[in-house]
Amino acid sequence: MKYDFLLRNATLISGDGSPRFSGDLAIDGDRIAAIGDLSLATGSHEIDLQGKVVAPGFIDVHTHDDAALLAEDGMVPKISQGVTTVITGNCGISLAPVTFRASPPPPFTLLGGNENFRFGRFGDYVAELRRLGTVTNAALLVGHTTLRQQTMPVTNRAANDEEVQQMQVELERAMTEGAFGMSTGLDYPPAIASSTEEVKALADTAARLGGPYVTHTRNYFEKLEEAIEEAIDIAGHAGGKLVISHHQVTGRANFGKSKPTLERIDKARESLDIGLDVYPYSASSTVLRLERCDTGLRILITWSEPHPEMANRELSDIAREWACTERAAAERLLPAGAVYFQLDEADVRHILSHPRTMVGSDGLPHDKHPHPRLWGTFPRVLGHYARDENLFSFEEAVFRMTGLPAQEFGFVDRGLLMPGNFADIVVFDPETVLDRATFEHPQQPAAGIDQVFVNGVVVWQDGASTGARPGSVLRPKPIVQNHSSIVSGHGANCPGCNRGALGYSDEKYAT
Repeated sequence: MKYDFLLRNATLISGDGSPRFSGDLAIDGDRIAAIGDLSLATGSHEIDLQGKVVAPGFIDVHTHDDAALLAEDGMVPKISQGVTTVITGNCGISLAPVTFRASPPPPFTLLGGNENFRFGRFGDYVAELRRLGTVTNAALLVGHTTLRQQTMPVTNRAANDEEVQQMQVELERAMTEGAFGMSTGLDYPPAIASSTEEVKALADTAARLGGPYVTHTRNYFEKLEEAIEEAIDIAGHAGGKLVISHHQVTGRANFGKSKPTLERIDKARESLDIGLDVYPYSASSTVLRLERCDTGLRILITWSEPHPEMANRELSDIAREWACTERAAAERLLPAGAVYFQLDEADVRHILSHPRTMVGSDGLPHDKHPHPRLWGTFPRVLGHYARDENLFSFEEAVFRMTGLPAQEFGFVDRGLLMPGNFADIVVFDPETVLDRATFEHPQQPAAGIDQVFVNGVVVWQDGASTGARPGSVLRPKPIVQNHSSIVSGHGANCPGCNRGALGYSDEKYAT
């Protein structure tokens, strides 16, 4: 046999948690063709890996890469650390369907400026991804806050019945055009005033169409437990998949609460399908929030529109220089972004070590001085937590970043090294793999990532992007063609209203 690529003398980690083994791996076209002793085979391109690890490409389940997918080098932070699939549209904010004539309000600024928000229909965004091609595979969520911005004249109140119905129509249209579920960012001002009933109605629509409800919960601080209860209540009503985004217990008063919150989530799993993810750092990052200032919290400014020179400076230092309070300094800096040093490392480890925890970077590619998780998340799990800290094995670490998210989100033929699966593959050195991005110097590629393949095409090699764009837009397989229960109304026995398991195809959606 002759294959396109033949990776010889590898240490293979399958992605299902099973022990590593030695062997060869062959790629033909966009698929894994064979695994095992391939000494009698040849390849158009043969690479002797001398024992380096071959694993499934990492799946970043929590990203804000909506606009980065369109940019020429926007996905370098991801492929440089072995990521081959990203889930976008998290925290209630998606690039579509919404447009802005002026600067977008926070938290839309997490996705860049108004020049990025040019897609009034979700299908237009999907069509642009198809036209340009994507470096990685992408699964696209539609944001609840985006739907509110599109539908409501103001967002400082709960939606009325007519607005909720219009959001349901827009959500169904977006999912028909390529979105695969809905996210919320209930902790952000444009969504804080939303009612639980409003979110339930939309989560119900997403579940009926086979998509998950992915939530940045209402609160991580004063009402941590209540926010988790609300998420469970919404999922129980909708009956679909719930994913709790970047689970964390924030603020000194909550240190240690990772144990009871995880126990509550596990209890809810007895009757509900719930997943969760975490980023492997004890600091968070988002837009600059005034209510977090003057609390003794260490805050690092990542960008400021009126004062770009203040990026990579601590808010307390800026306040001293300006002879004012931190809140007053923050008001002058807005709109701005920040890193908050507000998590306990013991909680991060406890959440990360939970057997159902996936890994998501939550990186912000448009920050001028980003949190290091944008560039370092996955090698940090491998090098720091698995190899150096022995929090879990390499096999378990790879499972959290490949097989588990593929299982939780229903990605077909991805996440595992198996003949017939798509050739999304990362090659790394287990002795040297490590994140090099720091809070001081965050934009640094990881060490030890040798090659990255997306759909059988090399996208990262010798420390650089190849420029290839072989990715696919993943989308749900439709449950029933031409089905629209919102518009026409259907009974309980309608086959299109079932809540079956998620199923995804890799066909780029034709709008």
